[in-house]
Amino acid sequence: MSRDLTGREDALAVVTEFYRRAFEDALLGPVFRDVARLDLVTHLPVIADFWATVLFRAGTYRRNLLRVHLDLHERFPLTSAHFTRWLALWADTVDDLFAGEKAELAKSQAERIAWSMIRRLRREDASELVTIRRRDEVEEQP
Repeated sequence: MSRDLTGREDALAVVTEFYRRAFEDALLGPVFRDVARLDLVTHLPVIADFWATVLFRAGTYRRNLLRVHLDLHERFPLTSAHFTRWLALWADTVDDLFAGEKAELAKSQAERIAWSMIRRLRREDASELVTIRRRDEVEEQP
């Protein structure tokens, strides 16, 4: 059995493998490569900081995650399908590398963040109560 995530280096391992898979993915790859034009050398440490902050309260991520996605969404509309695929790929990556309390937190926080983000991109209420009440509706929309 895999060990649990314990710090930023483990977060970096997850995001590195996730983006390797995402760049190869038929749905997500074109968005990351061609639209966002992610420079992974620059991007991976930033996202590792984000996940270290989410999982370990590291306080190392000080950027605006929503603004980045709003800007991307203006250039290329992100749909529920993109977020659903992102979540599946994220969960598979976490499960393939780690197991334990923090690994489960990485997956549950990703889900919360993704559904909040899609509601915000649609200019809807982003509260968690809306997630519980309307999740099926959000997943069905293109």
